[in-house]
Amino acid sequence: MEFVFEVILQFLGELLLQAFFELLAELGLRSLADTMRRPRNPILSTIGFMIWGTIAGGVSLFILPHSVIEDPSLRTINLFITPVILGAMMALVGQVRLKKGQDLIRLDKFSYAFVFAFFMSIVRYVWAA
Repeated sequence: MEFVFEVILQFLGELLLQAFFELLAELGLRSLADTMRRPRNPILSTIGFMIWGTIAGGVSLFILPHSVIEDPSLRTINLFITPVILGAMMALVGQVRLKKGQDLIRLDKFSYAFVFAFFMSIVRYVWAA
């Protein structure tokens, strides 16, 4: 039972770290939303979120250089689970914002949020000890 609790806490730690960076990215993009009114190319936007996710992963290594998840197989599972969870969370945030009549940014959609979190996860997977 203690092992299960430890595994859950490890996943939660990685999830919270990545959620923090995704929140910072959304706040930054939301503040720039008025300057980016014209439609953007989805392919270029996806590449941009890949780059921003990679940068966020690198910055997160300065804050937490070691992976919260110690088991290598669990780290591999986390590489896919955390981006899916964060993508779903950001999609829910987007739905709430839409119901309130607020403008949406691309990070409020599952696919862009997933790409951002996935590339951040890849950086943490490769370089977090």
